[in-house]
Amino acid sequence: MVCCFFVGFSQNNEQAISWHDTLSLSWSDFKARPDHTSSAAAVTASGFVFAYSVKTTNEKITGFNAEVTSWFYPDKSWFKKALVNDRVLAHEQLHFAITELFARKLRQELSQLNVSDKIKETIDHAHANALKALAAYQDQYDTETDYSRNLEAQLRWQQQVYLELDKLSDFKP
Repeated sequence: MVCCFFVGFSQNNEQAISWHDTLSLSWSDFKARPDHTSSAAAVTASGFVFAYSVKTTNEKITGFNAEVTSWFYPDKSWFKKALVNDRVLAHEQLHFAITELFARKLRQELSQLNVSDKIKETIDHAHANALKALAAYQDQYDTETDYSRNLEAQLRWQQQVYLELDKLSDFKP
């Protein structure tokens, strides 16, 4: 089982599901055709869309606004019916939760920035770092849980991720 996650998809002509704490994915949300050349049982396509604007007054930067939204992409997510069960679905759900975790971390970091002449570079740097950290964390999750097959590790990760989400509840969408 392999996870796939994507960051920064456009919302145009594509159905997507935005994150909220009570969302539970179901296999019916995975609408893409399975890749039978892949050894994966399921693939979750999720990511966050990031946008910001900078306010200027008299050619001086006076503020900024940023938005980070986590999305699940049904048309890019798939599963192989014969290989999946509730445990695999919980694993895939956690990939989406991890995406939201890193969106919240980015929202938190952005909320702490001070306006300066270098704010654009600072924001771009924070975004790039969030993407790198998200990718590394997703890979670590798959490795340590053996793609959901290590039940003890899977349960540990679920507790850890949801605890971290709760700690960052001030940065919910």
